[in-house]
Amino acid sequence: MNLLKEGKNLVKLNIREYGMYIALFVIILIFTILTDGLFISSRNISNLLDSAGYIAVLAVGMTLVIVIRHIDLSVGFLAGFLGAITAILLTQYGLSVWLVIPIILVLGILIGLVYGLLIAKIGVPSFVVTLAGMLIFRGALLQVTEKTGTIIIKDEQFNAIGNGFIPSIMELNGLHLLTLLIGLVGILLFIYNEITIRRNKMNYGFEVMSGSIFSIKLIFISAIIAYITWILAGYNGFSWTVIIVVAVVVIYHFLTTKTVLGRRIYAVGSNPEAAHLSGISVKKITFIVFGSMAMLAALSGILFTSRLQSATTTAGTLFELDAIAAAYVGGVSAAGGVGKVTGAIIGAIVMASLSSGMNLLGIGISYQYIIRGTVLAVAVIFDVMTRKEQRA
Repeated sequence: MNLLKEGKNLVKLNIREYGMYIALFVIILIFTILTDGLFISSRNISNLLDSAGYIAVLAVGMTLVIVIRHIDLSVGFLAGFLGAITAILLTQYGLSVWLVIPIILVLGILIGLVYGLLIAKIGVPSFVVTLAGMLIFRGALLQVTEKTGTIIIKDEQFNAIGNGFIPSIMELNGLHLLTLLIGLVGILLFIYNEITIRRNKMNYGFEVMSGSIFSIKLIFISAIIAYITWILAGYNGFSWTVIIVVAVVVIYHFLTTKTVLGRRIYAVGSNPEAAHLSGISVKKITFIVFGSMAMLAALSGILFTSRLQSATTTAGTLFELDAIAAAYVGGVSAAGGVGKVTGAIIGAIVMASLSSGMNLLGIGISYQYIIRGTVLAVAVIFDVMTRKEQRA
């Protein structure tokens, strides 16, 4: 009974963080039942994660933008435009993929710094700046694809980014061995990180969950990682898209939780005036966050273009709305100062799971938009109500 009581209290106190995991579990359970297990088949899970990749990358950057109380409406067509530039450099100029990718990422950073200049230095609202950017890059995308229309990419190395899978050392009873090893390493790193965090909190006298609840948490999450790894190992293993997304999450999770820069980003989001008075350069943080967002938009454009193996005139349409939705579903607060990049990934998977499940059930696109919009509205309402309860 004590464990049950502690578990309820833990969920209640961390409902913002745990709520999205509960929602994802319920969605997976419902679609698994309705599709007679097809939803959790190896092929569908692999396709679901790959299709969520380019939105997940955007959601990570969007989370930080919303954390500092701004918004970026241009990331969709920015991703589409830079994806088209990638295609042009590969097909018309014959550049190597290893040269093109850094060029596109740096170009993204430069565009983000221009946003930062307009927002932080001149004081133009981010809504206006990025809305203008959305229109500009929409037009720029149409301009660069005007003569050729769809630009087909035949570079196998580039196309493998969005469609390829990591090589297998060998097959183990039909399972992808390298995928199994990566999953095992991921579990060990997760357990080590959680134990380290718990030990540090105890050393500084912070309250921590009991050993029993902590063990249950480790076993439960490790089992989820192991199950997903096993499912993917039974298909083609981890895709390069999944590896890239995981790398982005690990890097940004480290930056936001273990570095001074991360603490300053959340300080600016919580209270910009107080952060400024404490010596934090709010303008510098704004530059960094928008530069980061545009770089991730460039990466998203690369992933999407690679997945399609082409650049199209409609690339990037509604990407920004999907990214914003994923960030809010993942627990970012509309008031700023609250949100995790890991939550953004869960939010992206939630939205992708909804689309995948509804497609498997043959639900019409009109109803899909209604359902996804409802989920977003519920997520924001939940955030507002949670903040009111915390104030009370």
